[in-house]
Amino acid sequence: MLRYPGEMEYNNYETNIMSEKEITMEEVAKHNKADDCWLVIGNDKTGGPKVYDVTNYLDDHPGGAEVLLDVGGQDADEFFEDIGHSKDARDELEKHLVGTLKLDEAELKRRAEAAAKAAEKGAGGMNVMVILIAILAIVAAYYKTQM
Repeated sequence: MLRYPGEMEYNNYETNIMSEKEITMEEVAKHNKADDCWLVIGNDKTGGPKVYDVTNYLDDHPGGAEVLLDVGGQDADEFFEDIGHSKDARDELEKHLVGTLKLDEAELKRRAEAAAKAAEKGAGGMNVMVILIAILAIVAAYYKTQM
């Protein structure tokens, strides 16, 4: 997205100018029907959660409209990422951008806890690796003394 003066964004995928918008999850939740379907997709690794209006794309979605309607009005990032969408799918998604998700205090706290838990889990894996290397070193030293 290219930025122009006046807090505007130019969407490269369409030839329109749209103002930058922050949308609450409460607002997204209202858009959960076939004639009005919004999704939240994105996370800290992908530039943050964004809101997309996929109403006009429902009939064109390769997996069928029902897949999108099942997560309409919700955070669909995990489902989107689990499928492993192509670059073309991600480019198509950008055509439907409405704005960014405004994170409230509860959501910020939830994300911080999830990040801490993930970091803790990752660090635990490293401890196991250190222990395995130490055991291998002891075994190697033992065999060397036996020769």
